[in-house]
Amino acid sequence: MTDTLTASRTGTSAGTYLVAALYHFARLERFASLRDPLQALCDEQGVKGTLLLAREGINGTIAGSDAGIATVLAYLRAQPEFSALEHKESRASKMPFLRMKVRLKKEIVTMGVEDIDPNRIVGTYVEPKDWNALISDPETIVIDTRNDYETAIGIFKGAIDPKTKTFREFPDWVKNNGGLHNKPKIAMYCTGGIRCEKATAFMKEQGFEDVYHLKGGILKYLETVPEEESLWEGACFVFDERVSVTHGLKEGDHRLCHACREPLTPEDRAAPTFEEGVSCPHCFDSRTEEDRERYRQRQRQIELARKRGAKHLGS
Repeated sequence: MTDTLTASRTGTSAGTYLVAALYHFARLERFASLRDPLQALCDEQGVKGTLLLAREGINGTIAGSDAGIATVLAYLRAQPEFSALEHKESRASKMPFLRMKVRLKKEIVTMGVEDIDPNRIVGTYVEPKDWNALISDPETIVIDTRNDYETAIGIFKGAIDPKTKTFREFPDWVKNNGGLHNKPKIAMYCTGGIRCEKATAFMKEQGFEDVYHLKGGILKYLETVPEEESLWEGACFVFDERVSVTHGLKEGDHRLCHACREPLTPEDRAAPTFEEGVSCPHCFDSRTEEDRERYRQRQRQIELARKRGAKHLGS
């Protein structure tokens, strides 16, 4: 792959911190033994974020200095199981994570279906430069494999939104939609590519033959496809304090509601039901006044911590 660390220093989105999104499916029986040394290395390098380790591989997003991220990636690629690990980069104007967590999991992305192994069977990868032609083909059904709060702020033109709350719901959604067999090609995408690896493997197991997925996910598409040629509409939700990114992986203008975790547009934040850290148009009617008072107390603690120059872990 190209030297993305070098490229990031002259990239399209300026920012103090380098953010690396990564995943890799591999047979990793010794995954538990990697947690402590990986946690220690990240702490030593000032790298923050979340990395998940399981028997099926690694998944996560981390942020830090260019040198810190390079050191962690070099350590990972020195492991025989991760020698072919790829990652995607963007930048952030401030540290987008509060802490570093290396967690042991049953799956690195939770679908809840036994024996789905992308190393054994998977769909056909499509480079971002070829994606527009595939999804513009009238013989192609395009499916967004992300969850409803992600698709709410951005989606590819013409894509089907399954409106799932979690990835666990995706297999049942497929089984309950016989119309997916009406066209010969299925094209699937997600944020960085990992959900599509499992989703296409599942689709192949279900008897779909011509199954494709966007290599590198939305992030790679937004990084490499010029905005004037793009078929992406809106912003892409990311799982850190930036909340969203747009073309060129520039930071978007969404913010999280810390009451319900929904991404908020500037219009949402201008609504009369919005109160910082307390409520928003998405959750106001589903929360009680007792809930909101509890959130207000938390928000006061966050603001006090901010005045002291510290970060409150509940923020």
